[in-house]
Amino acid sequence: MKYNITQTIKYIGVDDTDLDLFESQYIIPNGVSYNSYIIIDQKIAIMDSVDSRKYDEWAANVANALEGRTPDYLIVQHMEPDHSGSLSRIATLYPKMKIVASERAIKMLTQFFYECDLLDRTIAVKEGDTLALGTHILQFYMAPMVHWPEVMVTYEQSEKILFSADAWGKFGALCHDEEWACEARRYYFNICGKYGQPVQTLLKKAKALDIAHICPLHGPILSDNLSYYIGLYDTWSRYESEAKGVFIAYASIHGGTAVAAHKFADMLKERGVEKVSIMDLCRDDMAEAVEDAFKYDRMVIAASSYDASLFPPMYDFLHHLQLKGFQKRRVGIIENGSWAPCAGRVMRGMLEQMKDIEIAEPMVTILSRLKPENNEAMETLADTLAK
Repeated sequence: MKYNITQTIKYIGVDDTDLDLFESQYIIPNGVSYNSYIIIDQKIAIMDSVDSRKYDEWAANVANALEGRTPDYLIVQHMEPDHSGSLSRIATLYPKMKIVASERAIKMLTQFFYECDLLDRTIAVKEGDTLALGTHILQFYMAPMVHWPEVMVTYEQSEKILFSADAWGKFGALCHDEEWACEARRYYFNICGKYGQPVQTLLKKAKALDIAHICPLHGPILSDNLSYYIGLYDTWSRYESEAKGVFIAYASIHGGTAVAAHKFADMLKERGVEKVSIMDLCRDDMAEAVEDAFKYDRMVIAASSYDASLFPPMYDFLHHLQLKGFQKRRVGIIENGSWAPCAGRVMRGMLEQMKDIEIAEPMVTILSRLKPENNEAMETLADTLAK
């Protein structure tokens, strides 16, 4: 795949539609793109490489774009292997090419590519440094912890392009035409969700720039209505809810908790709640559950007691939320147990470790199966969360 972003800047990235799990944990039914770009000027700069899985296809794209010339620089914005896995091979192919990166990224070179000496070919850049290619001027901005400590982004001044590293990226290969926000949201909260403050710092830098195109390392190039994409990143990185609604996440062993969760969803709908989303943590994609937890302003968690603790799929979900910095939400709890119910205690304890979580009362306790005697507590909790 090769096409022009402008007359002098081309996309030379590749799609990966064969990979089943991104980072060995996130389901990607429509694959993922590894984005790379090339700037043709008096001097030529390649913007990032790609995963080693796709080196051959990418190297062919590079050669086609060069049309017999030799690249002067490889700009390394992020050392993670899905973007720098082909770095040493392309450096060997073009031995005169300099490697431009942050000081932290250059230190990582020997960690990932200990078998070859690349340090004498590196140029370390810091905040605000520029690199002239001719009419194109690259300016570098550090973006540590978005989402690794060595990350930087690059602004091309003449054509107003922000090469944004992992920021504004999404799951999904470019050969699949799909709505941006859903897979970008799932990508953001599962990959960058913990790092809201560093993303806010990057947003402040981006808002000071005149940007015509955002070129991320995954997903489509963004050129129209940039305020929409920047606005979503602002909302997400401040941990504010994106939409009014209740997300119900349940983990049921023999079906009793599932019945209660779906009954509770019906109660919320009867009360006119704007949106009710429900997921089975035993079967649905965990990354999508994390996404919806952050998307809506309220949540209900329903789970069975298990081994004097909590059914593992729910424990895993809440642990994911802890890792990703879940906060600023109102949460209701439904527990189930056939003897000595304890799931609620464990869920409450995990929620209390998170920031600005309001636990809605009452907690509902079910003994094995939902019964008429549970209606009052269910109705009261539904009234509380419907407000």
